[in-house]
Parts: sequence; C-alpha cells; structure tokens
Amino acid sequence: MSLQGSRSSRDSAGMKALVKLALAVAVLAPIVAAPGCSAPSEETAPLVVALPRVPQPGEFGVASHTYELVGPLVPKTTTMVTAWDLPQNPLTDITLDTREDGERIKYGFRLFTNTPAETPRYTPSGMTCANCHLNAGQRELALPMVGSAGMFPEYNNRAGRRFSLEDRIVGCFYRSENAVHGPDNGGLQAARAAAVPQPASARNNEPPLPDVNSEEVVALTAYLRYLSEGYTPGEDPPWRKKNRISREDLLPIDALDPTRGEAIYTELCVNCHGPDGQGVQVGDKKAGPLWGSRSWNDGAGMSRYYTLAGFIRYAMPYLDPGVLSDEDAQHVSAFIISKPRPSYQYKNEDYQTEPLPIDAAFYRLDVAEVAGTGSQPH
Repeated sequence: MSLQGSRSSRDSAGMKALVKLALAVAVLAPIVAAPGCSAPSEETAPLVVALPRVPQPGEFGVASHTYELVGPLVPKTTTMVTAWDLPQNPLTDITLDTREDGERIKYGFRLFTNTPAETPRYTPSGMTCANCHLNAGQRELALPMVGSAGMFPEYNNRAGRRFSLEDRIVGCFYRSENAVHGPDNGGLQAARAAAVPQPASARNNEPPLPDVNSEEVVALTAYLRYLSEGYTPGEDPPWRKKNRISREDLLPIDALDPTRGEAIYTELCVNCHGPDGQGVQVGDKKAGPLWGSRSWNDGAGMSRYYTLAGFIRYAMPYLDPGVLSDEDAQHVSAFIISKPRPSYQYKNEDYQTEPLPIDAAFYRLDVAEVAGTGSQPH
C-alpha cells in the first residue's frame, strides 16, 4: 500500500467538503463575531474569511488543520487539536471493508488504543498500548510502530533468542500490561523449551495467559502489520529506536537523583499525570498510571532507568516534547522507578545468556544470589 498515494486520493476527494466548510464559515462568522460573542477590543477589525488550503500529497488534513507529516508520522510537537490525530485509522479506512483481515485489523486497533476495556482478562493494569506508543503507534519519537512489523523475527537480549512479532506482543502483555497471574509454577522454563514464552496459569482458577495464538495477540499482530504495509521487510524504518539518550550522556546509576526528579515532575508532569502518578482525566483521555498496582510491572522495559529516561526525553511532555535535558529526563526516570509497582515473578528467567543491563533497576543481585542460593531478584 502506498501511504502517500492513498492519502493523496483521500485529500482530493475531500476538496469539495473543505470548500463547503469554508462557505459555512463565511456565513456563520458574522454571527460568531457579533458583539458579546468575542473578546472586547478598542476597534472592530474587518472580517476576513480565508478558504482553507487543500492538503497536498505528503500532508495530513483534518477539517480544521493542515500540517506536514514526518514521513508517515504525526509530528512530535503537537497541540490539543492535533494531539490524537491518526494518519492511518482502521475504523475509518473503507478499504478494510472488503479485506478478509479487515475486522481483525480493526479489533487490533481497538485493543491497541483501549487495551484494558477490550481485553480485561489479560490486562489487570490500567495500561494501554497507546500510553507508550502515542497516536496508536503513529507519532514521531514516541515509539512509533509504523514499518516495524517487518523487522521480526528479531533477537531479544532479555530472552536470549529470536522473537517473532507475536512473541514480542505476548511479552508486552506479561510485563507492560502486567498480565501475569498467580504464583510462579515453573512454567517459563517449559515455555522457553517450546519456544512459546508463556508461564502456565492453572492454579487457583486463574484466567489463561496470552500466548502467540490468542485472538488478542493475533489481532494486534494484524494491526501492526497493517501499519507496516508498503515497507520492505528487514529494512529498519529510520524513525525506529530513536528514543535513546546517547551513551556519553548517560549518568552513572548512583548519580541519579529521585528527589531532583520529583521536583521536575511536579513542575512539568503533574498536570497530566497527577501528584499520585495515576493520570488526570482530560475529556475522554487519561494518561496511564506511572506507578502503583495498575502500572507496568518491574520486569517491563520501562522499569529500566535509561529506557524510561529516553522515552521521557523525546516523547514528553505530551504537547511539548524535548524541553527536558538528557540529565533531567534521567532524574525524572529515577523518581518514577523509585515508586512501588507490581513485581514480575519470572525475572529469574531473564538474561540467562546475555549480560544484565546496568540500568535494570529491579534485577540487582544480592550476596545470597551471587552465592547461588536461587533467591528471587527484586
């Protein structure tokens, strides 16, 4: 699918609608601008009604605004008007109506953008995929997923093996969505042998855990492949893996200051995330919980200091990303990670073949573990 071509045809088809909108504005503007309906001024300015410019190929037009996409992505800096724009929205893509996988793609999109509501059995947390992958995985420097499906299978350092796209999604359910239930029953060892990363969950009438064949995983896979149509498999999109602070700018772990991070959080983050980190309701939108029982667990990638700091540095604050320095983003990361969150009880299965990353905050091995007692890492 040619992204530019499909968008261009939609823009052309919408030209008449835009002209009608402009005429409506011309009729209604004098009413809106009548005395008592506008801010007072010393003199009345002449009414000027401009026809909205028709979007050109490569631009994204939605009724009241037009702006340049960054490749296929919504720009990193946005406004409340454009904050939730979607260049590719399966729910309004009429081409999916005749596709065999159309309904599956739409379900995957709904899962991606409202995970707890669409699959409560796998999502005891309050986290949605789009809390981290902003604009449904279609925003610049906010972990975009466009074109990423073709990069799998891909080696996963934590698991020490190649992951399919389905494996990666299952891992997100276990960690970022905290879908792991019940006590550790040794299921991961057998799962790894079978190349299916699923711990068993038969105790205490626990609901089943997601695996690579779960309908939710299949649907999410379909949506991500939809976002990757037209991209060459195995060719890394230029916008992938850009949320990383350069190695030379990383602070030593013992130099990270949660207290300083809290001060920055209070100044720049609290309006959306709240003083308790649970998110502030803004219309029908709400930021995901940054800590507490409904947040991601301590086995998730965002529980690593530098990983979380990279996301904060380039994707936050939501409407003005990039205002934090590399150093400040790392201190905010330390503050968030210092807060309580669910424990992932299978951490002892991670990093069996690869070195433990130095920023893996909850994998600190104590003397007993080094001595080989088998204690659970925290």
